[in-house]
Amino acid sequence: MASYTQNTFTIWYDVLGIAIPDAMNLFEENPGLEKIILPMQDAEVIYYPNFYTQAKALVLQDKIQQQTLWQEDDIKLFGKVFKQPRLTALYGDSNKPYTYSTITMSPNQWSPTLLKIKQDIEAISNQKFTSVLLNLYRDGKDSNGWHSDDEKELGTDPFIASLSFGGRRIFHFRHKKDSNQKFKIELKPGSLLLMGGKTQAFWKHQIPKTKRVVAPRINLTFRYIKD
Repeated sequence: MASYTQNTFTIWYDVLGIAIPDAMNLFEENPGLEKIILPMQDAEVIYYPNFYTQAKALVLQDKIQQQTLWQEDDIKLFGKVFKQPRLTALYGDSNKPYTYSTITMSPNQWSPTLLKIKQDIEAISNQKFTSVLLNLYRDGKDSNGWHSDDEKELGTDPFIASLSFGGRRIFHFRHKKDSNQKFKIELKPGSLLLMGGKTQAFWKHQIPKTKRVVAPRINLTFRYIKD
């Protein structure tokens, strides 16, 4: 397992099966905004560690936590019903429901805060989004298991934008066909992770539980839901 440390965050990757060209600039500057292209095969993943400043991230986190209509859904595993290990909410352009992991959610109308964030991300990604799924990880016991954002509502090769606020958590990637290819990155508050191309087709990702004492974390995943 190799690692890069840049400023105050670290990314790790399993070097087996991953080639990093000498000419690749992992810490590319994009008009003053740090941009990191993650060295992953069969994927297009870009990380902006400081998409929002720390001060702006704190303000947005407080607004989102207070304004969001959080819900706690039940999930069924191996014939038993459990509470989902995080709080969630869905906001979007229409009343069209979104289903994932046997859970169907109906969207709320955009708040001004979420709409402005959506516009900021659309500007840098050159993508359009119709909805955002919010997750509130209250502590280290809250988690999100291995999955891909590949629901039929998202179409082929969906583009996902993941924005983080609050406590730092480790985001894991695992290749679906080559178990030697693994990658993880610590997501800092105010950071933006973009996943495009064939990422969802070839990779799964997760936020595992941790025994470390961590502050609450809010994650926003923007997506385009097909009609």
